[in-house]
Amino acid sequence: MHTDTERCVRAVRSKDARFDGMFFTAVLTTGIYCRPSCPVVPPKAENMVFHPSAASCQRAGFRACKRCRPDTSPGSPEWNVRADAVARAMRLIQDGVVDREGVPGLAARLGWSTRQIERQLLAELGAGPLALARAQRAQTARLLIETTTMPMAEIAFAAGFSSVRAFNDTVREVFALAPGELRARAARHSATTGGSPEARAGTGAQTGPGVPAAPAGPGVPAVTGGRVAAAGPAGPVTPGVISLRLPFRAPLNPSNLFGHLAATGVPGVEEWRDGAYRRTLTLPHGYGIVALTPRPDHIACRLSLTDPRDLTLAISRCRWMLDLDADPVAVDEQLRTDPLLAPLVDRAPGRRVPRTVDAAEFAVRAVLGQQVSTAAARTHAARLVAAHGVPIEDPEGGLTHLFPTPEALAGLDPEALALPRSRRTTLLTLVEALAGGTLSLGPGSDWAEARARLLALPGFGPWTTEVIAMRALGDPDAFLPGDLGIRRAAQGLGLPSTPAALTARAAHWRPWRAYAVQYLWATESHPINHLPTEGK
Repeated sequence: MHTDTERCVRAVRSKDARFDGMFFTAVLTTGIYCRPSCPVVPPKAENMVFHPSAASCQRAGFRACKRCRPDTSPGSPEWNVRADAVARAMRLIQDGVVDREGVPGLAARLGWSTRQIERQLLAELGAGPLALARAQRAQTARLLIETTTMPMAEIAFAAGFSSVRAFNDTVREVFALAPGELRARAARHSATTGGSPEARAGTGAQTGPGVPAAPAGPGVPAVTGGRVAAAGPAGPVTPGVISLRLPFRAPLNPSNLFGHLAATGVPGVEEWRDGAYRRTLTLPHGYGIVALTPRPDHIACRLSLTDPRDLTLAISRCRWMLDLDADPVAVDEQLRTDPLLAPLVDRAPGRRVPRTVDAAEFAVRAVLGQQVSTAAARTHAARLVAAHGVPIEDPEGGLTHLFPTPEALAGLDPEALALPRSRRTTLLTLVEALAGGTLSLGPGSDWAEARARLLALPGFGPWTTEVIAMRALGDPDAFLPGDLGIRRAAQGLGLPSTPAALTARAAHWRPWRAYAVQYLWATESHPINHLPTEGK
C-alpha cells in the first residue's frame, strides 16, 4: 500500500487507525516517522514519504515519533493472508528465528540462500532480515526500559542485543533518547498522569503490540519485581509480572474468540479465571504463564516469564493466537457480499479465528478430538498432559503443566492410550513426524506442503487437515465444508449443505473462508460461542 501515495495521504489526513501497521509516514522536514493515526497536525503532502515497515524508516535514518510510537503499531495483516516466501520469512522473524538462529537459520528454514532472503525482503519491505529483527529488538528494549526496574545491561541481553554498546546505539538511533533518558521520561509521565502516556491515551489505536498497561492504582507499577526469577522448567515464575495492552483493529468480537479457547481448554494447561483466559507457554529459554482479558479497546495481557529474553516471542504468540493483526473491515466487507451471510456479519462483526500458541500442540489435540465431543477431547488431552507434561507451579491460579512436546510423546506406549487402535496409530505417526522433522507446522511452514504431508499420514482426512491449517498454520482461507456444525448452519441459512455444493458457494468468500466458518459456527448455542460465566 505504501506505493499508493494518494491513498496514504488520505489515510494520514483522516488519522485512520485501520491503516496502522500497513504503512508508515516519514516526514522529511523533521526526520521523524509516524503511524497513520498520529494525533499531531499532518505535514504537507510534499513533505511525506511512505515506507512499508518501521525497519525501513529506521534504515532510511528516520526516528520514531514520541507521540504515536509507530514502532509499536499493530502488525500488518498482510502476513496473515499471504503464503509466499516473503510472508513466511516475516512470520519467522516475528517468531524470533533471526535472533536465535541468525539469517542463515532463517534461510535454511525457507530453503533459500541468505542472498535471496536479503534481496527479496529489501525489495518488498525496504529492509533486510537483520534490520527487521533489530527493529523488533528495539521495541522489546523500549518496553523493558519503561516498564521494569531491570538494569540496562540485563535489558540489552533480554531484548536480544549482542552487546550493551549495540543496545545503547540502537535505542539512541531509533528513539532519539539514551536508555536512561527513555526511562526517566516514562517515569515523569507516570508520576504526573498516573500511568504511561500510552496507557493514559486509553485506546487501542494509541497502543502497540506490547505497550505497558496502566498501573492498578496510584503508585502501583505495571511490573512487580522487575527481574523475573529464572527458576527453570519446574519452578515458579513469580515475582516478575509484566502487564501490557495488546491492541487490535476494531471491531473485535471476543465471544467466539475467548469462548472457543475457554470451552476447549485442556485442564492444567488452560483455564478461565476471573474473567481472563490463562495458559502456560513453552518458550526457548524457559516457560511462561499468560493471562489475557478482553477489554473494549484492547486485550489486557499479564505475562509471567522464567526468562525475560522470551518476552518478544511470548507477545508475538499471544497476538497470533488471538488473531489480533487481522483486518476485520476487509474480512467483513467481503463476507457481506453474500446476502445470506451478511445478516450474521452485521449482527456481530469482527469475529476472529481462535488460533494456538503452539502448532504441534494443536495438531496433537486435533487428533485427540477426532469424532468425539469437546468434553471427551479435553479429557483425552488432560490425561496426556498429566502423564507426559512438565509440571510447573502457578501461584496465581490452577495451571499445573506445560503441554508435552512431540519429543516427549514420541516414545509413549500406545497401550496406555484410551483411544481406538486406529486413533493410536494416527497419534503416534503424527508425533513421530513432528519430532523427526519430516513434518513442520511452524510459522514459516508452506501451507500447501503442510497440507499434503498431513493428508499422507494415516487417519488424516480433510476435516483434521483443514482445522490444523486454520488454527495452527493460520491460513485465513481454510474451510471445513464437511463439518457437521457448518452443514447445519448452512442448511438453516438456506446455503447449500452438501460439502461439494457449499465449497462451490464459498468460492465467493475467498480468501476469508476461515472467518466465514466462525460466523457459521456462531449460529449454534455451543459454549465455544460465548464468553464463560464471570469467575468460573
